[in-house]
Amino acid sequence: MNSIQLLQKQGASVWLDFISRDLISSGELKQFIDQGVTGVTSNPSIFQKAMCEPSAYDEPIARTRKTFPDLNVEGLYEKMAIHTIQAAADDLLPVYRSSAGTDGFVSLEVSPRLSASTVQTVEEARKLWKAVGKPNLMIKVPATPEGIPAVETLTAEGINVNVTLIFSLPQYNAVAQAYIRGLAKNPQPAKVASVASYFVSRIDTAIDKLLEKTGNPDALALRGKTAVACCKMIYRSFNEIFYGEAFAAQLQRGARVQKLVWGSTGTKNPRYSDVLYVEEIIGKNTINTIPLPTLKAFLDHGKVRPSVTENVAGAEIILADLKKFDINLDSVTDQLLTEGVVAFVQAYDQLIESLKARCATK
Repeated sequence: MNSIQLLQKQGASVWLDFISRDLISSGELKQFIDQGVTGVTSNPSIFQKAMCEPSAYDEPIARTRKTFPDLNVEGLYEKMAIHTIQAAADDLLPVYRSSAGTDGFVSLEVSPRLSASTVQTVEEARKLWKAVGKPNLMIKVPATPEGIPAVETLTAEGINVNVTLIFSLPQYNAVAQAYIRGLAKNPQPAKVASVASYFVSRIDTAIDKLLEKTGNPDALALRGKTAVACCKMIYRSFNEIFYGEAFAAQLQRGARVQKLVWGSTGTKNPRYSDVLYVEEIIGKNTINTIPLPTLKAFLDHGKVRPSVTENVAGAEIILADLKKFDINLDSVTDQLLTEGVVAFVQAYDQLIESLKARCATK
């Protein structure tokens, strides 16, 4: 039994934080599924890397341009992304069916350019949901102030949502409540699924820099601990919300809990374990979206234990200690949300420019 399968015994899942046409056509995705991977996520940065490879997507781009000669570059990207997502969804459909619709999802993100508009986000999500046409699709919506109301609307309409770019506990709580409000308006709540994606490693990257600026040995001792501590707080809130009174009525209607996704779990600091953000946040109803290098490392030497519920009191102390060094966690997470949206917009714009250049030379 490999480490992914051992993790599944703890009630957790592994999703691959990468997608490409070659990954699917080569059969590599199916191999990962055989090893225990149960989902796939995508975002503008992932598609930017995948589609901008020199030979990647040449054939489908040429075919699509021939079939739709008046299609603009944004439309071309959308068709390429939809085709890739559909193929991944097909590979994952047996997982979706065997889990009774609780796993086996592939995610496609709305355009990051729409993150400041609730109305446009909802419209784009509806369009993508219809275009992909797969029951195991999740539409990714950023947890911006404008995105969170969209989550409620889409959930009410029966559209599966992966709420992304969550960096703080207040942000997470708002997302969970939006999902619950949406379920309350949905006549068939048992048919909709949602996950809330909390971004992990970026927390430590930002906080560690502030700790290092102090030069204080006690501050330096906190490096690499904030992100896991935050995850423990998020997980505690998840259990309080979805196994408390707030969700009881929806459970009786057959609704599913909104599972927690740990995103951005590749270790950025080489001084830390390459599987730090997998091993230390394992718990029931969690999903770890793992980039390829981290997934291979975890398969090679990952250890499994129910870690996310360990020493929660200690996690509270770590977060409280940040204040001793004038580090405002809320300010940091607000900035990370802003930077996350900007990074996705930049990746999307780079992708579009790359496709424009490719089309101009063929």
